[in-house]
Amino acid sequence: MEGKVFLGQNLIWVMLLMGQLHGYKSCIDKERNALFELRKYMISRTEEDQSDSVLPTWTNDTTSDCCRWKGVACNRVSGRVTEIAFGGLSLKDNSLLNLSLLHPFEDVRSLNLSSSRFSGLFDDVEGYKSLRRLRKLEILDLSSNKFNNSIFHFLSAATSLTTLFLRSNNMVGSFPAKELRDLTNLELLDLSRNRFNGSIPIQELSSLRKLKALDLSGNEFSGSMELQGKFSTNLQEWCIHGICELKNTQELDLSQNQLVGHFPSCLTSLTGLRVLDLSSNQLTGTVPSTLGSLPSLEYLSLFDNDFEGSFSFGSLANLSNLMVLKLCSKSSSLQVLSESSWKPKFQLSVIALRSCNMEKVPHFLIHQKDLRHVDLSNNKISGKLPSWLLANNTKLKVLLLQNNFFTSFQIPKSAHDLLFLDASANEFNHLFPENIGWIFPHLRYMNIYKNDFQGNLPSSLGNMKGLQYLDLSHNSFHGKLPRSFVNGCYSMAILKLSHNKLSGEIFPESTNLTSLLGLFMDNNLFTGKIGQGLRSLINLELLDMSNNNLTGVIPSWIGELPSLTALLISDNFLKGEIPTSLFNKSSLQLLDLSTNSLSGGIPPHHDSRDGVVLLLQDNNLSGTIADTLLVNVEILDLRNNRFSGNIPEFINTQNISILLLRGNKLTGRIPHQLCGLSNIQLLDLSNNRLNGSIPSCLSNTSFGFGKECTSYDYDFGISFPSDVFNGFSLHQDLSSNKNSGIYFKSLLMLDPFSMDYKAATQTKIEFATKHRYDAYMGGNLKLLFGIDLSENELSGEIPVEFGGLLELRALNLSHNNLSGVIPKSLSSMEKMESFDLSFNRLQGRIPAQLTELTSLSVFKVSHNNLSGVIPEGRQFNTFDAESYLGNRLLCGQPTNRSCNNNSFEEADDEVEDNESTIDMESFYWSFGAAYVTILVGILASLSFDSPWKRFWFDTVDAFIHKVRNL
Repeated sequence: MEGKVFLGQNLIWVMLLMGQLHGYKSCIDKERNALFELRKYMISRTEEDQSDSVLPTWTNDTTSDCCRWKGVACNRVSGRVTEIAFGGLSLKDNSLLNLSLLHPFEDVRSLNLSSSRFSGLFDDVEGYKSLRRLRKLEILDLSSNKFNNSIFHFLSAATSLTTLFLRSNNMVGSFPAKELRDLTNLELLDLSRNRFNGSIPIQELSSLRKLKALDLSGNEFSGSMELQGKFSTNLQEWCIHGICELKNTQELDLSQNQLVGHFPSCLTSLTGLRVLDLSSNQLTGTVPSTLGSLPSLEYLSLFDNDFEGSFSFGSLANLSNLMVLKLCSKSSSLQVLSESSWKPKFQLSVIALRSCNMEKVPHFLIHQKDLRHVDLSNNKISGKLPSWLLANNTKLKVLLLQNNFFTSFQIPKSAHDLLFLDASANEFNHLFPENIGWIFPHLRYMNIYKNDFQGNLPSSLGNMKGLQYLDLSHNSFHGKLPRSFVNGCYSMAILKLSHNKLSGEIFPESTNLTSLLGLFMDNNLFTGKIGQGLRSLINLELLDMSNNNLTGVIPSWIGELPSLTALLISDNFLKGEIPTSLFNKSSLQLLDLSTNSLSGGIPPHHDSRDGVVLLLQDNNLSGTIADTLLVNVEILDLRNNRFSGNIPEFINTQNISILLLRGNKLTGRIPHQLCGLSNIQLLDLSNNRLNGSIPSCLSNTSFGFGKECTSYDYDFGISFPSDVFNGFSLHQDLSSNKNSGIYFKSLLMLDPFSMDYKAATQTKIEFATKHRYDAYMGGNLKLLFGIDLSENELSGEIPVEFGGLLELRALNLSHNNLSGVIPKSLSSMEKMESFDLSFNRLQGRIPAQLTELTSLSVFKVSHNNLSGVIPEGRQFNTFDAESYLGNRLLCGQPTNRSCNNNSFEEADDEVEDNESTIDMESFYWSFGAAYVTILVGILASLSFDSPWKRFWFDTVDAFIHKVRNL
C-alpha cells in the first residue's frame, strides 16, 4: 500500500512538471540578439583586464536560451524578457549607458544596473524621452554608480516607475523636485547617500500620492525651505506645510542630515506609518509622548539627536506592533524613565538606549522574550547586570554595555548563542568567569577593555572556535597564556592583551592562530626571547610586543613574516644588531625598535613600497648615516644614539615628514640638501656638534608653505567588517532563507547591525617645545611644525629669510654661537608658539614687531648681549624676567630696570659694542703662557731629590694599588 502511495505521488510530480514544461517558452531571437549587443557594449566600456568576466553566460549561441542566462528573467508564456540585471561591472571612468540598447525589451519590468560605475545616460535619437519606450518598466535600480543630477532629465520620462533606487551616487545641490513630479506612480523612492543640500521642496513631493516609502538619508539637507513666500527653518514647520500630505507613507527615513527644530508633531497623524527614522540630525526639545498614537509603528529611531528633558517608556505601552526602538541624545540632557508598574503590549527585537542618563536597566525589559539586539551603552547604570536579560532572551545576538558602572557580570547557567558582547569601560573587578567559553561558544566579538578583571585567563576561552575579535586589554589579568586558548581560537583575527600583568614567554611553541591579523601584547611582564611560535602567524600584519622584559636578539626570521606591516618591540632589553631582513621587507610601514640596547649600524636604505616609519631612538647604534636612507622613509627617529660623521647630503628628501637626529655625535655643517624638504614637519638636529651658519634656504621647506602631502596618517592599524548580522532586509528579498538573522521586513534598506573590527597603534613623537619635552600623537602631531637646532656650535646670523616660515609653531636656536641682531622679519611667523634664542651672542634691540606674534606663549632670549627697551603689549606682557636674564643692557618690564638711566641706552655705533666685548685673542695668549709657565715649574721641582718629592710619588703609588685592588 505504501508503495502505491509513493508511486502516485511521483506521478503527480511528473504531471505537474510536464505541464510546466508544456507552457514554458524560451526567449525570442530579437531579444537574445539585443542582449548579446548589450554585452558587447559593456565589454567595450570595461577595463581590459576585466572583460572576460562581463556577463559570461550571455553567448551568441542560437541554441542557448537567454531566459536562463544569469541576470535575465522571462515571462514563462510569452518568452519575453521581464527582468535584466547586470550590476557589479568594473567599467572605465566616465562610462555612459546607451539607453537605445534597452529599447528591444518592450516587456521589461525590472532593470538593475547597480554598482557598475556608470556616470551618465545618453540616446542620440530619443534624447531625454528615451525611457518612455519602456512602457512596462516598474523597478529601476541605479544605486552605487557615479550618476550626477543630469540623470533626472531622462528619468522624468519613465512615468511607469513604481520603484526607483538612486542610492550612493554623485548627486549634489538642490533637490530635483520638478523632474520627479511626473512620476506619479512611484511607491518607493530612495535618494539616500548622495550630497543633496539646502531645503527639501516637500510640496512637490506631496504630488506623489502613491508614495509608500521615502529614503532621503545620508544627505546634507538642512531643513530650511521656502514655502508660500516664507522660509521654514526647522523640521517642525517643514512637516506642517507638506510632509503630512503624504497620507500613504508607510516608511520615512530622513536620518543623517542636518534637520533642525523640534520633533514634528504632525507625523503622529500618519497612522499608517510603519518605519520612522530621524536619527543623526540636530533635533532638539523633548521626545513627544504622542508617539504612542501611531498604531502601525514597528520601527522608531531617534538616535543621535539633541533631545533633552524626560521621556517615559510608558507612553509607548500600547504600540503592539513595535519591534525596533532606538533612542540616543548627544546633548547628555535626556532622561529616560522606566516605571515598574506597566507591562508593554509589544515584543521588541531591537532596543538601543544609548546616552539616556539611565541609572538602572529598564524594568519593562523583564517582559521581553524575543530580543536580538540590546544596546544600553553610555549610561550611568551600576550594580549587577540582571541575569534574566540573557536567560529570558535566548535569541539575543548583540549585547552592548560599554561605558557604564556595572560591577558584576553574571553569565547564564546554560549555553547561549550570543554573538557580540561589549562590556568595556565598566567597573567589573572580580575574577573572569572560568566557564565563559562554554556558556558563549559562538561569540565572534568580545570586548572587556578597561575594567579590573583579575586572575588567570580561563582555559575555556579555547572553546570559542568562531571568536574573531578579543580585547582583554587594560585589566589585571596575570599568569601565562593557556595552551588551549592559543590552539583553540583558530578564527581569531585581532587579539588585544595590552596593559595587563601577563607573564611567561611569548609563543615559545607554534599555535593555531593562523588567521591572526593583529596581535597586541605590549605593557605586560613577558620575559625571555621572542618565541619561535610567532613564525606560524602567516597572516599577521601588526605585532606589538613593546614595554615588556624581552631579552636576546631580534630574530632574522621576524622580517620574513609575509604580511607584516607594523612591528613594535620598543622598551625591552634586546641586544645585537638590527636584522637586514626588516629593511628588505617592502610591505613594512612601521618599525619601532626604540629604547633597547641595540648596537651596530643601520642598513643604507629601506625597500618599503609606501614609505616607512623608522623609530630607532634611544639605543647604542653607531656608525655613519647613509645618504640613501631617506628614499622610502616618512619618519626617521635616530635620537640619542652614537652616530657620527656629517649629516649626509640625502638623496631624495621628498618623502620625509619628520627627521629627528638629536643627541648624537654629528659634526660639520647643515647640508643644503635639507632645503629640499618639501613635506617636512619636524626637524630636530639638536645636541650634536654641528657648526657653520644656518642655511637661509631652509625657508624653502614646507615650514614656509605647508606640506604637499596632507593625507598622510601617522597612525597604523587594521580594520575589517564583521559578518553582517542583518536584522533588516529589502522586502523583495524576504523569500530567501539565506540570512536567518532577518527579523524585520522593510521596503527600505535600513541599516543592519555590523561592527568593524579595528585595531590601531598611534605613532608617538617626542619634540621639545615650550620648555618641555613632550610626546605628540594623532591630531596634535599633525598640527605641530617645529625646528630645533639647539645645543650645537652654529655661528653667524639668524637668516632674515626665516620670517617666511609661516607654518612654524616652535623654533629653538638656543645654546649656539649665533651673533648679529634678531631679524624683524620673524614677526611674520604668526603661528609661532615657542621661540627660544637663549645662550647665544645676539646683540641689538628686541624688535617691537615681535609683539605681533599673538600665538606666542614661550619666548626666551636670556644670556645674550641684547640691549634697549623690552617691547610691551599682547603676549609680551605675559613673559617674566627669566626670559631676559643675562642681558645687562636690557631695561623695562619685567627686569625692574628703569630705561631712564643713560647706561641702558643702546650704542649708536660699533665702537661702543667693541668696548663692551672681551679681546678673546689676547685672553687666549695670556692664558696659554701662564699654563706653560706653571707646568715647567712643576716639572723642574720634581727633578730634585727631596722628601716632599718622595712623599708625592708614594701617595700616587698607593692610590694606583688601591684602584687595582678594587
